[in-house]
Amino acid sequence: MSAVSKWYALYTKPRWEKKVNRLLQENGFESYCPLNKVRRRWSDRVKTVEEPLFKSYVFVKITDKERTPVRTTPGVINFVYWQGKPAVIKEKEINNIKRFLDEYEEVIVARMPLLRPHQRVKVASGPLMDLEGKVLAVKHKKVQVAIDSLGYILIAYFDRNKLTSVSE
Repeated sequence: MSAVSKWYALYTKPRWEKKVNRLLQENGFESYCPLNKVRRRWSDRVKTVEEPLFKSYVFVKITDKERTPVRTTPGVINFVYWQGKPAVIKEKEINNIKRFLDEYEEVIVARMPLLRPHQRVKVASGPLMDLEGKVLAVKHKKVQVAIDSLGYILIAYFDRNKLTSVSE
């Protein structure tokens, strides 16, 4: 049985993203450092440079056995952990980042806003798209929302990424 390779996120020393990516590739690992094309102005010229999209993060596709050599790569601080284990990143998400960066320049990374009970939200996709409601509870990746249109309260569970905050 062959070992399955999965994508993981690595936390690197500040400003070491490109160097860690190069070192991992030189050691035979498949790695990806998303680079954002940004225009920088100097006093005498404007130049497009490539900067890491995610500060202090590099992605690497490895098997469980390869974790130790990757962790000991110069510049790597550790794996990014989620619920006590190294966080696994879906291949589809890595491909989406690559495709997005191929199409757009000067991308801005912003954290998703935290969802809190009683906050007004709008459903961004799915059969209830564009309906508004109120957050009742937040549990892990699921959010319980009361959809209050039509004089009824429909309670539905949504993935966080299917909701957008509504300013009140």
